[in-house]
Amino acid sequence: MTAIPSAPNANRRFATTRWSLVLQAKDRAAPQAAEALADLCRAYWYPLYAFVRRRSRDSHEAQDLTQSFFARLLEKDFLGEVAPERGRFRAFLLAAIKHFINNEWDRERAVKRGGDRQRLSLNAAHFDWDSGESRFLTEPAHELSAERLFERQWALALLDRVLSRLRDEQIADGKRSQFETLQPFLSLDRETANYLEAANRLNTTEAAVRVAAHRLRKRYRSLLRDEIAQTVATSQDIDDEIRHLFLVLAH
Repeated sequence: MTAIPSAPNANRRFATTRWSLVLQAKDRAAPQAAEALADLCRAYWYPLYAFVRRRSRDSHEAQDLTQSFFARLLEKDFLGEVAPERGRFRAFLLAAIKHFINNEWDRERAVKRGGDRQRLSLNAAHFDWDSGESRFLTEPAHELSAERLFERQWALALLDRVLSRLRDEQIADGKRSQFETLQPFLSLDRETANYLEAANRLNTTEAAVRVAAHRLRKRYRSLLRDEIAQTVATSQDIDDEIRHLFLVLAH
């Protein structure tokens, strides 16, 4: 995996991101804040499903609980319950889903769970249950607690989004072949990367490949920081969150 990105200018003004927008709008349920929340949920629903599935009796209960949780999360009065001290969206979601599940299991089920709740911004198309269940069945059966499984899948989902953004950019720039050749270099150590082989594949020079790989890594680090920024409250949180997620993946 690539090295942890270094921090940019600490005095730089922290841009408005999806999660910071939600935090800023807690006293006024602005449509753009609700959409920002929905966008984050669309991006990171699977780590929550994996958490719920690890604690549930079967996939049907897990799917029901997960979708009901999102319905509650996206209700119009939810933003008023969001507090700035819940600075990391990851930590906030984990605490919220734990509280929700405990309440659901404690209360009497007189009607089908969530039967009359309106689904806002998310719909069935955003939940690929078959794919989610297939992924869950490949998880270690007993090695990870539900919490550790959530953390690991959160980190993997984030890195996958970063890689997808980078791939889309490269393809849009007409560099599909170059990206596919150099993508492994994002995780390979510079000493083990075979630049000459890549140069032969791309019909260019080794020096040109080294420059292209350096630029690709740099852009990857930039996109990683940007994606992390979408899930934390302040610029100071970015490096801490990156360290935490890389630590999760290392264990």
